Amino acid sequence: MPLNATEHTGDRIARYRKLRHLTQRALAETAGVSYSMLTKIEQGVKPASPGVLAAIARALSVQTVDLTGQPYLTELQQDELDGLIQPIREALDLYDLGADPEVAPRGVAALAAEADQLCALVRDTRLKDAARALPALMTEATTVAHTVQTDEAWRVLASTYRTAYDVTAKLGFADLCVVALDRMAWAAERASDPVLAGVRQYLRSLVYLRAGQYRMGQRLVSVGMKTLGQGAPDEIRDVATGQLHLGAAVLAARSGDGDSAAGHIAEAARLAEATGEATRVHWLSFGPTNVAVHQVATLAEQCQYAEALQAARGVAIPADWPASRVSAHLAEVARAQLWTARPDAALATLQRAREIAPQQTRYHPMVRETVAGLVSAHRSTPGTLSNLAHWVGI
Repeated sequence: MPLNATEHTGDRIARYRKLRHLTQRALAETAGVSYSMLTKIEQGVKPASPGVLAAIARALSVQTVDLTGQPYLTELQQDELDGLIQPIREALDLYDLGADPEVAPRGVAALAAEADQLCALVRDTRLKDAARALPALMTEATTVAHTVQTDEAWRVLASTYRTAYDVTAKLGFADLCVVALDRMAWAAERASDPVLAGVRQYLRSLVYLRAGQYRMGQRLVSVGMKTLGQGAPDEIRDVATGQLHLGAAVLAARSGDGDSAAGHIAEAARLAEATGEATRVHWLSFGPTNVAVHQVATLAEQCQYAEALQAARGVAIPADWPASRVSAHLAEVARAQLWTARPDAALATLQRAREIAPQQTRYHPMVRETVAGLVSAHRSTPGTLSNLAHWVGI
C-alpha cells in the first residue's frame, strides 16, 4: 500500500526506484522503456500504459498494484464497499466444508436465476449491489452443490465464484480474485464442464495480463483453447473460443508481437461473424463490437495512439451493450486522447465513462492515471476536471 493516499503512480515509481538505488536512466533501461516516457510518468504528466506499468513493476520487483495504489481504500470506505469484502472472503472459504445444516436452501433453478442476476449487476457496474448479495448466495449455493451434487448445481456455484472474481478484480483486490478463480476451477471440474473451465483459464490469463506476465498469460490461453476443444461444437464454445482469442490479442500486443495480435483479432472476428452479439453467453460480451473494441485496445497497447483513435471512430456501440464494457473502452480512448495532446477530448470521454458506469470508472486504475495526466496538463484546473480528480481520489 502507498504511504500517501494522495500519491499518483509516478510518485510511487519514483519512491520504489529510490529504494532500489536506481537512477531514472537505469530504471528505464532495465524496464525497456524510454527515458523520456519514464520521466513524464514520474512527473505525472503522462499516464503509464498498463504494459509500461507492468514492465516497470517487474524491473522494481514489485506488483503492479504496489504502483497503482490499489485497492483504493479511502474511496472504498466512502462508498461503503470496504465492509463488503470480508464476507466475500469468508464465503469463498466454505467451499470444501460440505452442506451447512443451518442453511435452508432453495432449489437449483432459483439459485441459478439469482446467480444470473448478480452477473447482470456486475455488467451494469452495480458492484455494491452485487457485492452485498454475493456472500449469502455463495453460502447457499455451496450447501446445495454438496447436497444434490448435480452438474447444474456445481455450475451455479462456479458462477458465484466468477462473480466474486469480477467484483474483487474491479475493486483492486488482486489476491482475492485469484482465490475466487481457484474456487471456480474446483467447481467447474465437478460440473464436468469444459467450456466453464476454458472461461476460467481466460479469466486467469487476465490476472497475469494485469501483472505483466505475458508468457504465462499466453500459456493459459493455450490451455484454455485445448480445454474448449473437449466441448461440443456449438455457439457457446465459439463464443468462449473467440473471447480467448481477444485475450490472446491483448497479451500479444503487450509483449510487442503485433502480428500475433492481429492474427488473433482476425480469428475472433471470424467467429463473431457467426455468433453475432452474444453478451449473455457466460456473460463474456463477445461479438463484433467486442472485437472492434479489442482492436482499439491492441493498437493502444502498442503505443499506436493515433491509430487507436482512428479505429475507435469506427466502433458503433449498441445501445444495450454492457455498461462495464462501454466504460472500459472509453477509459482506453481517453488515454489515447491524452497521449495525442487532446486533453479536452480526454476529459469529455472520461465524463461519459463516469455517467455510464460510475462505480467501475472510479476504481479503474487507467482512469486515475489519465486524470492525473490531465491535471498536470492544465496550467489551471477547470471546475469539471477538479471535480473529477477529487472524485477519483487525486
